Amino acid sequence: MAQAQEPPRAPGTRRRGAELEEAILRAAAEVLKESGVPALTMDEVARRAGTNKNALYRRWPNRVALGVAAYRRLAVAETVLPDTGSLRGDTLEMLRRANSTWSSPYGEILRGLIAAAGSAPELLAELRDPAGESAHEAAWLTVLGRAVARGDAAPEALHPRVAYTPMALLRNEYVMLGVPAVPDTVLVEIVDEVFLPLVRGRAPHEAAPR
Repeated sequence: MAQAQEPPRAPGTRRRGAELEEAILRAAAEVLKESGVPALTMDEVARRAGTNKNALYRRWPNRVALGVAAYRRLAVAETVLPDTGSLRGDTLEMLRRANSTWSSPYGEILRGLIAAAGSAPELLAELRDPAGESAHEAAWLTVLGRAVARGDAAPEALHPRVAYTPMALLRNEYVMLGVPAVPDTVLVEIVDEVFLPLVRGRAPHEAAPR
């Protein structure tokens, strides 16, 4: 059976490689933003991208894999770090932003993709986006580093695991409660009862007794 051909284009303007892939991802991202995961079909994305389904299937095995790739494209938007002048203010602002994003249409897209990915570990791993995770962790380290420079946190606290503690606790709330948003009182507790005591009272590791 012959493969369907891409819609005709003007001579010399046929898209290939990265250009065509970008058009497909842009079309898929538009569908996700407008109508969510249920509306994401290979037919609709191909129509919007001005190509055919074969071009999509050569790059992604199914609509969920394409959706994950499109979501990661949406997730690369640069975030400006807060600078309230205090570690407490910066941490609360970052948690509130994350909480707002998770409960927004953007977060709904992520939850829909997680559900659609089901038990496919490779797709779930892509949704975690190591590059994106590294960027988030770097942002938290930057916030904590500024606090250390101001004397608002102990120098020994400047560690990736320590810096990312508030976000890890927020994610745990999502998992445990199964809700799209966490009450602001919980965010305040994470900062005041856990994070600030951790970074202000943290001491260097003591040498083990001989």
